Amino acid sequence: MRPSIFMTRQLDARDTSLNKFLDALDQDAFVITTELTPPKGTDLSGLFDKADMLKKRVTAFNLTESHAARMAMDPVAVGRLLLDRGLEPIVQMTSRDKNRIAIQASMLGAAALGIRNLVFMGGDPPKNGDHPDAKPVFDMFASQLIEAALALNSGRDFMGNALNSPTDFCVGAVVNPGAADIATEIENAHRKAAAGASFFQTQAVYDTESFLRFMDAAKLSQPVLAGIIPIKSVKMARYMNEKIPGVDIPEALVERIGDAGADAKRVAEISIEVAASTIKQLKDFCRGVHIMAIGWEDKIPSILDSAGVRPAP
Repeated sequence: MRPSIFMTRQLDARDTSLNKFLDALDQDAFVITTELTPPKGTDLSGLFDKADMLKKRVTAFNLTESHAARMAMDPVAVGRLLLDRGLEPIVQMTSRDKNRIAIQASMLGAAALGIRNLVFMGGDPPKNGDHPDAKPVFDMFASQLIEAALALNSGRDFMGNALNSPTDFCVGAVVNPGAADIATEIENAHRKAAAGASFFQTQAVYDTESFLRFMDAAKLSQPVLAGIIPIKSVKMARYMNEKIPGVDIPEALVERIGDAGADAKRVAEISIEVAASTIKQLKDFCRGVHIMAIGWEDKIPSILDSAGVRPAP
């Protein structure tokens, strides 16, 4: 078992800034992260506007890597630009598009640019995205990606070859509390933890009792940030229930959104209320939340205010 970054963390001449996200995890504080999607193009003004709006409300910003297999700007570059604005990035890396050589090269590039936080996942199949003929790679499991990052922290690559300087990553992974096969999901989570994951972010949670049962069964010692996705419409809810594994939006909630009809303001009010209520129910049983607003980033302050939570200082 590789040591967690909590045990190996070092501050030395390579450090140009504090890792606010890791500090929050170390402080045992309530952690709030959110997700931003790099653009398909080079204009980052919209992403920067969202980040600036939320910089006092969240601890760190996840940056997706070609989310839903739709080609977009490299999140490592965006992460560096967020650091320039005094904001803390968490860069997502998938095994979908790169083999073990290329993804380790990306990790080293991220480290050179000051990126400290990485979260690993498999990624959506290319056939589901905007380049359906792209060849999928999936050269490594998520646990192997974590092992590779921790190897770089120790001054070696995945094959044990020496680096001229080690990295200093805080490494995370994802977990799905609503997975159909909970036993296998827990086994995978433990495999990621053993590989060296320092935190977990989850798929969206709508059934808090199911989430608590998962947490009780999994017994993860790493901080878990529960996923929150506000529901924007009945169509969105139906799509998520049908297409996204592990998401189960209760029919009562779908009907409640449907009862608002075409009243967009009322739909937003209901969605904010539901998201805030979920956070209230979860906040004593997890270390924080990961809010994936998907275009509703302007609703995040209202959700947090209604839930009565603030990020770690």
